[in-house]
Amino acid sequence: MIDALIACQLVVVLFIALHDWIPLGRLNNLQGIRAADTTGKLLFVTLLSTLPFAIGLAASAYYATAGFPMWLMWLLWISYGAGLYGMLRAWWIPYLFVSDPGLVERYRVRFAQTHAFLPTRNGIRPDTLHVCFHVVVVMTLILLCALTFSDHAFVMR
Repeated sequence: MIDALIACQLVVVLFIALHDWIPLGRLNNLQGIRAADTTGKLLFVTLLSTLPFAIGLAASAYYATAGFPMWLMWLLWISYGAGLYGMLRAWWIPYLFVSDPGLVERYRVRFAQTHAFLPTRNGIRPDTLHVCFHVVVVMTLILLCALTFSDHAFVMR
């Protein structure tokens, strides 16, 4: 279970750090991303967003054999809880429930020509790359939940 948690964390860190910077064919649109945000803003947001998840990954790898200290469990829960909140607020609530014209326009520019398999709703079409990322975040939270609440908790007391 620890290996799966660390693998999911690695995917999250790589996604956050790289998806706005490296070409991934139809999975991202670097030209649209640059049209929506300046390079300076992208760099700042990428570094700020990656940092807590990278610290959590590094600490998880370090403590993988000894057990996670309580501060690490808190860091992981807060980071991934905030990530889930951000996912819901930025993608799924506007997609499923409430249209936001400003967000619709921003996403139209950023994600033009990207691959998607879900239909457009409320003007938003979640792209395949973000949907896969969201699945990994949810898997990470499920593994974290199992780790936290299992009878053989892997947490140092």
